[in-house]
Amino acid sequence: MGLLCPISSRPAASNPLFDGTEAPEGEVLHCPTMRHLLEPLPSPFTEEGLFGAGFVSDEDRVSLQSLLFATPTSRGASEVQTRLGGLVPRPTSGMAAAAPALMRTLSTPRSSVDTNQDTYFADAAPRFALRAGPRSTIYFQPQTTKMAVVTAGALCPGLNDVIRALVLKALDYGVKEGNILGIRRGYPGFYRKHMKPVQLTRASVEDIHMEGGTVLGTCETGECDVMAVVKMLDLWAIDMLFVIGGRQEISSAGAIQSMCERLNVPCAIVVLPKSIDNDLLMLDKCFGYETAVEEAQKALLAAKVEATSAYRGVGIVKLMGKHSGFIAVKVPFRIEAVISHLEKILDQRGHVVVCIAEGAGQDPFECQETDVGFWLKAEIRKRVPDVDCKYIDPSYILRSIPATSDDRVHCKMVAHGAVHAAFAGYTGVATGQLNNYMVLLPLNLLAQAPRQMDPHGELWGRLRAAIGQPNF
Repeated sequence: MGLLCPISSRPAASNPLFDGTEAPEGEVLHCPTMRHLLEPLPSPFTEEGLFGAGFVSDEDRVSLQSLLFATPTSRGASEVQTRLGGLVPRPTSGMAAAAPALMRTLSTPRSSVDTNQDTYFADAAPRFALRAGPRSTIYFQPQTTKMAVVTAGALCPGLNDVIRALVLKALDYGVKEGNILGIRRGYPGFYRKHMKPVQLTRASVEDIHMEGGTVLGTCETGECDVMAVVKMLDLWAIDMLFVIGGRQEISSAGAIQSMCERLNVPCAIVVLPKSIDNDLLMLDKCFGYETAVEEAQKALLAAKVEATSAYRGVGIVKLMGKHSGFIAVKVPFRIEAVISHLEKILDQRGHVVVCIAEGAGQDPFECQETDVGFWLKAEIRKRVPDVDCKYIDPSYILRSIPATSDDRVHCKMVAHGAVHAAFAGYTGVATGQLNNYMVLLPLNLLAQAPRQMDPHGELWGRLRAAIGQPNF
């Protein structure tokens, strides 16, 4: 549901994450632009109106919170608080009284915020994000624009889909095929002499979405020499850099953008956020997550077959989720409670399937081993010696397969939003889906902390209701 509301002007906000020049003070997440350095131009899609779909306005707003909770204890309230990174203030008593009359509404107005509560921003919480999409006015001449694309961090389904969609949308704008560079093996590809960039053309990306991984290669060490990257952006006269990566790579992209601004290197830095764990703040989902969940079912079914085929069989599957627990729900546990419940299910059904997140047992350090799956298997065998225990770890399979159809659609939306953002003059931003709309978000907001599952929230409650699992 959308809301039509006029945006009035008020004095600029003191918090740098708030854009107070075009909206009420403190109510819109601020996204930096390079427009003051560039000349406005009409979009190349103006004549046909972007194939009849129309353009997005700079005044379009996407509400950060689509549901108003009457009290902090309302079902799902804590999970929304977690997803938005603590940006959602508690409702006032007046809001609580009005809640029954509000189905989908905006979050707390700035004037009613309790500044003493623990939020990321001490003075207020924003209410809106900027909507992503094509603008009728652009700030780069497509025929002379030079782009670079880099993938960094761990592999994830959909990387090739994103690269392909970026290139094809840039070509739609009129960028010349020889002007799109693919940086090989992460940020070091900018400054390592043996890693030469490759040209990305329509022919070279045509079928890459059928393959897993990334045709550009990646670097999982987190290495990024910011000054060296900025130096090459300047030397190669790159106008736009598209970074496909997770939180660590987002943080590096933010440092690159700051250095470009400091050294007057006119390059728009736009991030396409990646997380197979779905652990980025604010976003509804990240590309690759749905594919990983679909593939994980195969491992779980295999564990089920192994367990049911053995006498007192136990099938253990370790899935990704070091911090988040959205592929495998991750909650604190005591091994004694887990074993007690496992023995109960064995007595009732004769077999058990255990799904465990890779980050489980690390707090408060139940597991002292690197691999929690091996540790759990050893603990079960030690405490329940008559079981037949099998352990499956499909982690590298999950991250290296091609994307599912739903994920491919999402990859294309994220990539198109990134190209539109760069041509609209934005920099230091990421594109992603929030409340079913594509939005622009500041990089420092996404990079500051992982999104974690609430162990007392609605998702955990649904799981317990589905399988009868107690709190451990």
